[in-house]
Amino acid sequence: MIIPVLGILIGAIFGAFMAKRKGGNTLDILQWAAVWALILGAISLFIMIGIDRSYRP
Repeated sequence: MIIPVLGILIGAIFGAFMAKRKGGNTLDILQWAAVWALILGAISLFIMIGIDRSYRP
């Protein structure tokens, strides 16, 4: 259950860093953080489902 939460946090940090590096204002930083949080959250959710299903007998 912790894998999607970590994906969301890492995505938000990565998105905010990328927007800040490109010279974005506060709303740009928030938008990039939200989008990357959703992307990495969804990817990590699928990874967690795959791991969970592979260990079930």
